[in-house]
Amino acid sequence: MRKDLHEMKEDFNNQGIFFSFSGPISQELTVEIGEILKKKMSLIETGSSTILKVFSVVVEQAQNIIHYSDEKIPLEEMNSESDELRFGIILVGFKNDHYFVECGNEIENHKIENLQKKLMNLQNMNKDELKKHYKEQRRKDPDEGSKGAGLGFIEMARKSSEPFEFGFKKISEDVSFFSLKIVI
Repeated sequence: MRKDLHEMKEDFNNQGIFFSFSGPISQELTVEIGEILKKKMSLIETGSSTILKVFSVVVEQAQNIIHYSDEKIPLEEMNSESDELRFGIILVGFKNDHYFVECGNEIENHKIENLQKKLMNLQNMNKDELKKHYKEQRRKDPDEGSKGAGLGFIEMARKSSEPFEFGFKKISEDVSFFSLKIVI
């Protein structure tokens, strides 16, 4: 049995984290996580607009894990007709009068430069620039290799009350761990 599990829980409490999940993420699990978070935030009388923003950011971050995490069990190894099983971590908390959503997943190192440029570009935009950029991107075809419309990071940046934080921690020569924090 883990002897430090209580310490981890206390650390989460001290950081304001009231929800955490680490493991395989699916569409179905994302819906359930959303329902739990809506109930939790409603109990503490959070406004519906804020609940919707938090829910939306959780969904976007879960989608990124589902589509892009490089820690996965490929379809051919699963003996199933479903998608690959991809792994990540999602944390939700409340601190300094703001909700925050953090996520993380493994990413192959050769993908970092492109992602880093995209995120730095978004970090440097104000709300009006983000709105304009969002409209421009909606008219474009998705980037090569994208499994969506490429709007998720823009949407999260628009919902964030302050510039989002991100980072990459090298795990091996091939893989790093990507982390993203959105404050609402």
